[in-house]
Amino acid sequence: MISPLMLRGLWAYRGFVLGSVKREFQSKYSNAVLGALWSLLSPLAMIVVYTVIFAEVMHSKLPGAAAGAHYAYSIWLCAGVLTWGLFAEIVARAQGMFIEQANLIKKVSFPRICLPLIVVLSALLNFAIIFGLFTVFLVASGTFPGWVYFSILPVLAVQVLLAIGLGMVAGVLNVFFRDVGQFVTIAMQFWFWLTPIVYPATILPADVRALLGFNPMARVIGAYQDVLVQGAAPDWRSLFPVFVLAAALCLFGLRLFRRRAGEMVDEL
Repeated sequence: MISPLMLRGLWAYRGFVLGSVKREFQSKYSNAVLGALWSLLSPLAMIVVYTVIFAEVMHSKLPGAAAGAHYAYSIWLCAGVLTWGLFAEIVARAQGMFIEQANLIKKVSFPRICLPLIVVLSALLNFAIIFGLFTVFLVASGTFPGWVYFSILPVLAVQVLLAIGLGMVAGVLNVFFRDVGQFVTIAMQFWFWLTPIVYPATILPADVRALLGFNPMARVIGAYQDVLVQGAAPDWRSLFPVFVLAAALCLFGLRLFRRRAGEMVDEL
């Protein structure tokens, strides 16, 4: 668990954490003419492409959606793709964070637990921008689900815990076994297509569909899609095992990190 000493360290270095997040965001657009405006244009283009292609051109229909729900599949797709993007970004950044910050870790004495926090906050900042634009689209298209929309916040918390827990475990192992990073990258690609994001689970055979219960991200993405497409509250009982898994990964990742911190410095 995060000890009071670790919490005090995080608070003492809050300026370093927030400054690092700000620098990462600014560095993405430091040499661009339009600067940070690209942080709005890129996700806006993505949302427009999804809605135009899948709602207007392909006229895709989502099984179970209400008749006349013109944007149902587009919203369903965006709900899956955008939230998976957050999960994948945290895992990818976390599994390489100790190697990328090797010089900082070796030369500066600071609470190294700051690094996972920086990864999470940076990813959440990017996600807030793109999901905020998506929310504007929901309001403008008259498909905003109402107050149930805010029930995605606990789902988001579970998703972030799962991502950073998995990422921390992979990040520590990646310091000692560099093949771990390559394996995680490939595994995430398979994981994406094994999760009902671009296709509905209803098209799968019954025996294959039953296996989705062992895919934690299928439950998380499904919760987002229930809220944003159906306007229904998430199935909290379905999400509880994901929360337990996420908490276990976080605790294991923290314990592994604390026990191997000294060896990591030597290895780096």
